[in-house]
Amino acid sequence: MDDIPREPPARAVRNGMVGVGAILIFDGKGGVTRHENGAEHPVIPAKGFKLVAGNSKSPEFKVWLREELGAFNADLLTAPSTRARCTVMEDKALVMLRVVRPGAAPDDVGRQLLTLWLEKGRVIIASELNILDFLGITRWEQSHYAPVSPADLVARLGLRAADRLEPLLENLGDRLDEIEETLIVRHTAKAQDNLEHLRRTLINVRRLVWPQRDVLNTLEIEDLSFFSEKDRLRLREASMRSARIGDELQALSERAVLVREQIIDERAEQMNRTMLILAAVTVVFMPLTLITGALGMNVEGIPFSDAPHAFAGVCVGLFVLSIGIVWWMRGRQWL
Repeated sequence: MDDIPREPPARAVRNGMVGVGAILIFDGKGGVTRHENGAEHPVIPAKGFKLVAGNSKSPEFKVWLREELGAFNADLLTAPSTRARCTVMEDKALVMLRVVRPGAAPDDVGRQLLTLWLEKGRVIIASELNILDFLGITRWEQSHYAPVSPADLVARLGLRAADRLEPLLENLGDRLDEIEETLIVRHTAKAQDNLEHLRRTLINVRRLVWPQRDVLNTLEIEDLSFFSEKDRLRLREASMRSARIGDELQALSERAVLVREQIIDERAEQMNRTMLILAAVTVVFMPLTLITGALGMNVEGIPFSDAPHAFAGVCVGLFVLSIGIVWWMRGRQWL
């Protein structure tokens, strides 16, 4: 039974995660319809465009990309990349975005590559992410509020990626608040370990956000013939959303630096208190040590060497002397 190949889930096939991908037709007025694979070539409205979304790891989808775009461009769409970027070639654009994978924790910010090929009347998306679920195609079909242009689609992708970062930012802010509360109760060592871990996480998330903002900015200013002024406004809105998240991350980073300085000040204060106590002990015991050392010399003429209660008297005198020294230091506000 284990050797029998299993059929892929119908949902995965319908969403283009298996096979040559899913095809959707946008009418440019907010409507969207699905096109079944194998049917006749769909008619694209004059103001609309076609979206082809497929799994970048699917062999069938890779073959289709080579047939449609050529080997070089197909490899660009499916090759792994570490950073978001935007490349314009003639009147076409290659856009790479990275989004937080579903369910990612702040300590493990998974980055899902999402590659788009933009040209007049067509958008191709290659990703291991379930694009149609990510975009919410079902809601668009019901509400008639689908993207009206390729740029509008990219802007919504950017906004949806920013939406996934919002819970992570709230989590990071809560963790920083907990670190500050830990400092209040003097758990400095624990707070420092948590803070260093948080700062590394902030750096990873910031590396995800800032390149995406630059990608949207670059796409906005490029002279693509199928971009309207309204499209550029949508891209600018998505870019500003990414920039706002980047500013929040920067604010959290600055707070983390201030907390780190607070930890350093706390440790310095603890060290000063320790050194003050050691200095006070030295000041108290130094004259006592001098007296006991002088009385302990093995020479003739030591006072009260034959007196039976001399030792008790010397101890009482040393005690009174130490109390006097402590009282004198407190009067000078050294203790």
